[in-house]
Amino acid sequence: MNATPHGCDSPRPLTLPQLGWTSEHADAFAKYSGPYTAGRVACRQKTVWDVLTESGMVTTGITGALRKLGRFPAVGDFVVLLSQPGTGVSAIVDILPQRTRFSRGAAGKECTDQVIAANIDTVFIVTAAGPDLNARRIERYLALVHASGARPLIVINKADLAEDPGGLASAILPSSGQVPIVTLSALSGDGMARLDPYLAPGTTIALVGSSGVGKSTLINRLLGGTVQDMAETREYDDRGRHTTTVRQLFVLRGGALMIDNPGIREVGIGTASEGIADTFPDILELAGNCRFSDCRHDQEPGCAVTAAVRSGKLPALRLENYRRLMKELAFGQEKAEIGLVRAERKRWKQYNGHEAEKIRRAKEGKGMF
Repeated sequence: MNATPHGCDSPRPLTLPQLGWTSEHADAFAKYSGPYTAGRVACRQKTVWDVLTESGMVTTGITGALRKLGRFPAVGDFVVLLSQPGTGVSAIVDILPQRTRFSRGAAGKECTDQVIAANIDTVFIVTAAGPDLNARRIERYLALVHASGARPLIVINKADLAEDPGGLASAILPSSGQVPIVTLSALSGDGMARLDPYLAPGTTIALVGSSGVGKSTLINRLLGGTVQDMAETREYDDRGRHTTTVRQLFVLRGGALMIDNPGIREVGIGTASEGIADTFPDILELAGNCRFSDCRHDQEPGCAVTAAVRSGKLPALRLENYRRLMKELAFGQEKAEIGLVRAERKRWKQYNGHEAEKIRRAKEGKGMF
């Protein structure tokens, strides 16, 4: 499990395939030549991006064109860099298509989903023994991961704090579906070898979970050293807390790439409709026997889902969470539609303003530029 940390600091140069480059990325990049190079975003801090290239780390910004379009690279994105001759300065001019995209519903009045990381193979949903081991929260994460196109793995950390470590998985088994569950202690190292099948060279793993579940401890264990700093120690259990403040990508010595994320307080479902379907296959299977095809599984007559709850076949809390997520999904889709309308209005306003300026300048005989 030894590894060398590479992220926002000073990594050794890696080839694009070692960074997770695929034939799809190569095809998308084929139209570029000359001063253009490709790289992968390792870290973003406000308006500055650290990009891993075959020549090493490049710290750069994005072009005004991308900014105007609202296209901001996420950690894990493969991007196109254009070097300015004689200056040593480069800028991100394009973002290559994403194989997978892990996003969540934006908080507040935002109308679009927030992209957390891109081009991920596996998402480790990290929870911990104790109060954070919550089936409802895990169902939310599962919906987001399924919608992203990546495969999920549930990681129960801090098994050393449990009286019965072997029974931790059973608490969330009804909500996990067929998703694998790994129980371990990142602090002691017990169970860490169970992650090896998911850490193949060139694959990308993202860690998500609440603050304090031990994501940073897990990163440090995999990297063989303290890369993520430890914050204050809690009095009630004398365990240090790590506080990740930015998303960043690390390269493990075995060749896998890992993206750490700040703790997510609000797990908005956004527009992850496909993810909900994959998270609740048992409910969808039961729904096929409902009397009405548009049954909401509430109080409709002939509902096979509520009948399963009454018979004890389906946990009532699971159906309750399904209903809650479906309501959030409808709200998220409505916000997304509102966002599209606003964006279209803004685009036409800009276009009409541009045309009006052209007419005014033409009348004055000045031309447009």
